[in-house]
Amino acid sequence: MPKMKTSAGAKKRFKLTGTGAIKRQKAYKSHILTSKSRKRKRALRQSTLVHKSNENLILHALALR
Repeated sequence: MPKMKTSAGAKKRFKLTGTGAIKRQKAYKSHILTSKSRKRKRALRQSTLVHKSNENLILHALALR
């Protein structure tokens, strides 16, 4: 059986933390920023963790499971 390939899209979008959680950037920060408040845009800069229910799917795409 050959090795599983890592999804190129997932490789660019997700990083693993030291504890094994998966980090991601928030959405809705790319355009139409004039209608969004300063506070909202500032909050969108922060990275966040992937929800537990999606972890297996992303680990599979990263060829780690």
